[in-house]
Amino acid sequence: MQEFVAGRWVSRGGHRTFEPAPICRPWQVTDMTVQQLLSKADRELGRLDMYSTHVPNIELFIVMHVTKEATQSSKIEGTWTRIEEAVLDREDLPVEKRDDWEEVQNYIAALDHSVRALEDLPFSARLISDAHRVLMRGVRGAHKAPGQFRKTQNWIGGASIDDAVFIPPAAASVPDLMTDLERFVHDESIILPDLLKIALIHYQFETIHPFLDGNGRVGRLLIPLYLVDRGVLERPILYLSDFLERNRSLYYDNLMRVREKNDLDHWFRFFLTGVIETARKGIATFDGILSLQREIDERVRQLGRRAGTAATVIHHLYQRPSIDAAGVSEVAEVSLPTAYKLIGDLERLGILRETTGAQRGRLYLFHEYLALFID
Repeated sequence: MQEFVAGRWVSRGGHRTFEPAPICRPWQVTDMTVQQLLSKADRELGRLDMYSTHVPNIELFIVMHVTKEATQSSKIEGTWTRIEEAVLDREDLPVEKRDDWEEVQNYIAALDHSVRALEDLPFSARLISDAHRVLMRGVRGAHKAPGQFRKTQNWIGGASIDDAVFIPPAAASVPDLMTDLERFVHDESIILPDLLKIALIHYQFETIHPFLDGNGRVGRLLIPLYLVDRGVLERPILYLSDFLERNRSLYYDNLMRVREKNDLDHWFRFFLTGVIETARKGIATFDGILSLQREIDERVRQLGRRAGTAATVIHHLYQRPSIDAAGVSEVAEVSLPTAYKLIGDLERLGILRETTGAQRGRLYLFHEYLALFID
């Protein structure tokens, strides 16, 4: 990447915008460290992807991976919903936490919508815009043209454009830059490994900042979508937001380093390190899930004739690890008194734990399972 030029700074009446160079062009990677990291990242992704076909009912567990991704991606943007709160229903949260909860739920919905849309749509500007529309529905920023590329200037950091940390390209440049990004995605003549391609796509998208709000979350959402679209992963089971949130300063610094120093190799090294670490943590989480499943199955057998009904509830809990008595009654198709007895059994086995401390309106968490997704 020695000849790479990220773009140019353009003075515009008291401030400077950064106009990124098009990326739909030939690329050649010469940095040996990048190539070594790429080899490791490919191996770890291959190991992680094996779980897509070897773990029964993996879709249940993907829901929790997506929930964790949503909380961490939103946290980068200043939304403070913990995963323990994200799995609750809206009415079970204090009023002051519901707006943040809504943003997390929208992220989950946007990713789910986009993965399903890939069955009919290519990875494209339209797919990205649709994801943004779902992401911004009914939350802060909903008035900022959801699903539409911006028509005015935006900026990153600072109370106003005058003290901004970074000012993306002028609005007039956005359509052409997004068209170039889409062409880059689908140009098969460009020989570049998929992991480097999505690293470059993410950098370019964040630099263009095509929407008035929600760009960071959409940009991170593109990573699993691209990997599924290209067949690198069978299911969307790699989510980098946890790594990026824990290394937030480095994340922003590395993006700026590309713009200011044309140092794309440094960004590639950071991104691939995140892929390797995240894939390894994903593998450990799936191993933990399988181990917990075996242990839970052993415990449930102690319930004798009630084991089948308990197993039905636990199957539900793997997808949504919070429940109340009415929920148990509905899932297990039993009366409310029987549901309370079943909850008592699951509490005694250490599977459910009451969280409210109240006498009425009690909520229960599948705490051992939830703990697998909490660092």
